[in-house]
Amino acid sequence: MTILVVLGVLALLGLALSVRIVTMPIQSQGIITRDNVSVDVSAVAYYRVVDATKSVVAVENVAAAINQIAQTTLRKVVGQHTLDQTLAETDTINQAIRQILDGATEDWGVLVTLVELKDTQLAADQLGVAADVMMAHPLALQLRNLQSLVEIGVDKNTTVVFPAPLMSTIQELGGFLAREAAAVTTSPTPSRAPFTVPAAEVPAAVQAPAASD
Repeated sequence: MTILVVLGVLALLGLALSVRIVTMPIQSQGIITRDNVSVDVSAVAYYRVVDATKSVVAVENVAAAINQIAQTTLRKVVGQHTLDQTLAETDTINQAIRQILDGATEDWGVLVTLVELKDTQLAADQLGVAADVMMAHPLALQLRNLQSLVEIGVDKNTTVVFPAPLMSTIQELGGFLAREAAAVTTSPTPSRAPFTVPAAEVPAAVQAPAASD
């Protein structure tokens, strides 16, 4: 009954308030991860008004307030994780953001039901740096790709398709390692000259007696 009365008052005032689930995009935020990588992260949150009175009395514009606190919460939570964690542990991050938002908006009569990260991209200035590193150390990049393939291969049901450049790099890496092993095997062991002690440094007590005529 209270909700209907509040909705009726809002209708008279020309205001709209929906008690259905609202989809709220969280615009992309520039964030620095815990390992100092600049990323742009966007998300989406779902909420609904469960107490119409609080949503009108406790805050002036509930939708704008939720959007603002969602942006700051997104930056805070993602900034506590490394880039790898941000990409691999999205469920954990989603849950952490939802819990913070739900607690912050409880006094506004709002229930946050779901938060999902939508897109994570390297910042534009980081792309140039990454390109320079790739050009300077192409083998290091391919080694990182191989490590990723090893991690994927833990699941024996996974089928991995190797790109042609990666396969050629694997062959080059194998040839390099074979040449290094052959060089170590065939390299001669340096010989050492016999060590002798000058007679002047040998005590007189241990020197051989001179031969008599």
